[in-house]
Amino acid sequence: MTVYVLVSGPFTGGWLWEETVSRLRAAGSEAYAVTLPGIGDRRADTGPGIDLETHIQELVRLIDGIRTPQLVLVGHGYGLHPVLGAADRRPERVARIVSLDTGLPEDGEAAARSVPDPGVRTRLANGGGSDRDGSDGARTDGAWPGGAGPGGAGADTGHGWLAPPDPGAWSRWGSTEGVPAEALERLGRLAAPQPVRTLTQPLRLTGAAAALPVTGVLCTANGSSVDLVQMLVDSGPPRFRALADDRIRFIDLGTGHWPMLSAPGELAEVLGRAAAGEGHRMTASERTHEQPTHLLPFLLDVPEVPRERRGRVDLHLPGGPGAPTTGDRRLPEADRPRPAVVFVHGGPVAPDQWPTPRDTPFLLGYARYAASLGAIGVTLDHRLHGLADFARAADDLAEAVALVRADPRVDADRIALWFFSAGGLLAADWLAAPPPWLRCLAASYPALAPLPGWGAVESRFRPADAVGTADGPPIVLTRAGQEHPAFAATVEEFLTAARRNGTDVEVVDVPHGHHSFELVDPTDESRACVERAMRSVLGHLRD
Repeated sequence: MTVYVLVSGPFTGGWLWEETVSRLRAAGSEAYAVTLPGIGDRRADTGPGIDLETHIQELVRLIDGIRTPQLVLVGHGYGLHPVLGAADRRPERVARIVSLDTGLPEDGEAAARSVPDPGVRTRLANGGGSDRDGSDGARTDGAWPGGAGPGGAGADTGHGWLAPPDPGAWSRWGSTEGVPAEALERLGRLAAPQPVRTLTQPLRLTGAAAALPVTGVLCTANGSSVDLVQMLVDSGPPRFRALADDRIRFIDLGTGHWPMLSAPGELAEVLGRAAAGEGHRMTASERTHEQPTHLLPFLLDVPEVPRERRGRVDLHLPGGPGAPTTGDRRLPEADRPRPAVVFVHGGPVAPDQWPTPRDTPFLLGYARYAASLGAIGVTLDHRLHGLADFARAADDLAEAVALVRADPRVDADRIALWFFSAGGLLAADWLAAPPPWLRCLAASYPALAPLPGWGAVESRFRPADAVGTADGPPIVLTRAGQEHPAFAATVEEFLTAARRNGTDVEVVDVPHGHHSFELVDPTDESRACVERAMRSVLGHLRD
């Protein structure tokens, strides 16, 4: 008999799994749905002492009390942190770990790092660090509805509670697609405050459970899928390449982030398949690079140019009066303001990625290339760290553009914006209300509508809906012929809308190019397409 231990995410307890537990037991299995200590207990004498380690110890105690020799541990959201911690303490008792619609954290990571709600994530991050001894904290002032947590405003910030989402805001913690209205109402009614230190204390792993089998259940309506994970594996970073290990399997589940509410029967079936070792294994194909994709060299040999750093923004400056020409016309002389091209990276990008996007060979290459041709190349590190962060990233971009246009060396009436990958969604604002000084909008292998399951992305970020609704600038779109189908579908949707609205789009096709072809396909074809796109963008800045 298979025995499951089910651990849910923040604000919830064992009640969340009731229907799934019933289905598992009906299939002949046993299941224990866990409510961890302190969830909902607002007494001042309970919160300060409850942290991630408390929850790990409670889970270990539960495991020790179950007679079945080996168990399947299931972690959903935050629940995966105590699951991994307990497995590390009792690896001999664990048959398999199931990660339910949640990325696998590494040693030293706090759950706060992957909180999907950007406002909560920022508040937790700003309130404390991640000391190696676990003595971190986070402010919770205002985290309770209508005011501060227990103890009043300014209470010890590492010893408080985080209030559950307001009604209607649960989707900021994961797609609620498929959840019946009555189940969503019950979720909001029974949800309880979460002790903050459970989220801010780093997970400590010894490696004792590193060889255990793992199954990732991917809720496709929440933005993940087997195909997208394979794309991450191919991108090269070691933590993604590790997902191709033979002990790891993946199963798609066609629902939102709360499958125990939206599809309890299907979830029980998938858990049974996971326990049996079924699922898709990722492969380290010829597309998988030993070096992370974002660290691969730029495909053009471009000279270094002077660079100035101003907050999150870098300006790459042309080399002076001898700057090369583009075509048969020279860009403005060195003593006159220059046009600027602002390069907008994709994402989401981990907040602790190093180097940050503007210091990667990719953005350095593009900005230097533009500067070598007489324009000012601009890069920025916008804060697109999660699918709910597009509004914040849009603000970062608007702030960067304002800073650039205010620089006396920049011709404020000749600006181009060039978007890459999922950063393409940020083009929507500029297409819906294009300013007169925006002379060109470019996009390379972009997402031009949210990908399937990206329900956390605000509806405003749909360039396919915005194109042609206003008299905007020329558009230069670089299309990878070997693009991921989910991205390619959004490009076709965009082009269809542009034709319907009478908007011309110059398409630069890279027939043999993949996503990020400038790094992964350094061919003559790729080089020619980058050069053509750059010439077109700079040509529009001259017009």
